[in-house]
Amino acid sequence: MGVTFSSLWSRLFSKRETKVLILGLDNAGKSTILYRITMGSVVASAPTVGSNHEIYDYKGVRFGLIDIGGQTSLRSSWSQYFLGTEAIILVIDSSDSARLGMVKQELMKLIADEQLKTSLLLVLANKQDLPISQGRLTPAQVSEALGLTDLREREWQIMGCSALTGIGLFEGMDWLVGKLEARG
Repeated sequence: MGVTFSSLWSRLFSKRETKVLILGLDNAGKSTILYRITMGSVVASAPTVGSNHEIYDYKGVRFGLIDIGGQTSLRSSWSQYFLGTEAIILVIDSSDSARLGMVKQELMKLIADEQLKTSLLLVLANKQDLPISQGRLTPAQVSEALGLTDLREREWQIMGCSALTGIGLFEGMDWLVGKLEARG
């Protein structure tokens, strides 16, 4: 009886964790976005060596958000985290147009990986709070540079955001929730 009740209780009240990887090059704002979403504020952080993992309940979905360091030496280890990933949040520094080619190369590796075949892709064009006069690209320009419209076999969305102000982050989370709910 106790085991049956425990099993029923677990199924009714525990939420399955939805694994989401937060990826991008170093200095794109991944950790700032992670903590802005989960804690509601900007937290001072150093470059991530390894990963940061936070559980976040949002609109009925329990997200396991994993922010992985984006330095060149760490990107080769990203694949260790791929198994069971339901969504990728790819964070782009919209003010760093010189490295968009490198971002596109990393994106193509992600898209080609069999373990991520069904993963949703949310691209966050971060640092939209910077003025265009400082070289900040719009989300449309980032999309064009990454060739997102060529991704026909992938559910994706791009959103402009600012990790510092929080603008655009929850619209991205809403998109993820909607797509995850549609999948059942």
